[in-house]
Amino acid sequence: MSTNGSAFQSTENVYMQLAGFGTATVHEAAGGIGLVDAEFRQIVPGSRAAGPARIAYCGQNDNRAVHEIMAHVQPGDVLILTMPEPTPVALFGELMAVQAYARKVAAVLVDAAVRDIEELKSIGLPVWARFIRIRGTTKNLTLGIDVPVTVAGTYIHPGDAIILDSDGVVAIPASDINQVIAASKIRVTKEAEHRIRMEAGELSFDIYGYRK
Repeated sequence: MSTNGSAFQSTENVYMQLAGFGTATVHEAAGGIGLVDAEFRQIVPGSRAAGPARIAYCGQNDNRAVHEIMAHVQPGDVLILTMPEPTPVALFGELMAVQAYARKVAAVLVDAAVRDIEELKSIGLPVWARFIRIRGTTKNLTLGIDVPVTVAGTYIHPGDAIILDSDGVVAIPASDINQVIAASKIRVTKEAEHRIRMEAGELSFDIYGYRK
């Protein structure tokens, strides 16, 4: 993400909109694509975030790539930390979170384990993880920095939009972002109208035309 002038503000606004819509709305507005289909734990309750993917492809049970990616992150990035197989070893903990927070990372998605949970909550950096485990890693092998990966069945390319909240995680191809934002706005407007009608006593069965 650029940090200069209006270009930064425009890009920042794009991800603010996606985070505001939320994962469920974005997923549906995108035509049901992009679901990162695993039960990730939301370490900081109530957090939500969106940003471009910055990817560390770690060696199996090894977090050297996590150390390396810190030299490449930009403000607003969503870090994706993954391995060939998601196993319960801690790729990310307090000191990594301190570095990421200092570099203004928007969020971290860990396709493995995290530890130092109370410290992570105190730092406040939004983190999602498959597991919570204290088991550590080796620090010998980086498989790739900013390379495409598959996480929970979803292909993620560097720069794709990652949206995370209490409902889960969604990845949207960078080329589709503007189209998905437009579709999300339409969906949000329709749902607001439907809510008003439901609050007045109408039934979804009728609003959606299922009775016919």
